[in-house]
Formats: sequence, C-alpha cells, structure tokens
Amino acid sequence: MKNKMKVETSKLTNIIFAGEIKRPGEWKAGKQDVTLDCLIAVAEHVKNFGEPVGIFDVDTGEMIFKITVEQGKKDTENSNKT
Repeated sequence: MKNKMKVETSKLTNIIFAGEIKRPGEWKAGKQDVTLDCLIAVAEHVKNFGEPVGIFDVDTGEMIFKITVEQGKKDTENSNKT
C-alpha cells in the first residue's frame, strides 16, 4: 500500500508540516515545514476565488472557518534605499 502525504499543524509549535505518516500520531523521517508555502497557496486560492471561502463540518453543515484575504501594500518607501 502506498503511503499518503499528510499535512498537519503542530499543536505545540503551530508549524504546518507535510510528510508521510507511519501510523496515527507518528511521522516518518523527512517531514518538512511547509507553513509559508501553505499560507501563500491558501491566500492565492481565496484571492483568485474572488470571495470569502467557507469550510464546513461535513456532519453538521456548520461553518468552521471563513477565510478572507486582503491585498497587502508593498513598502515602496524602503525598497528604493541603497
């Protein structure tokens, strides 16, 4: 059976890891910190979707999360300094 990749947030460090799971609660060697990659991907997805994205509980239909994205502004004042 082929191992599946898993993405999880560490409750202790709040880091998002990706890797393979040996068994529930135990990672195989080689898990990677993908926090920034995940955050950027979600922000781009929501921005491209064009409206807030809701995540719902499959059993109750209740909204668990509502994700919105605002475009940031580049710091043009400091980018021209040498």
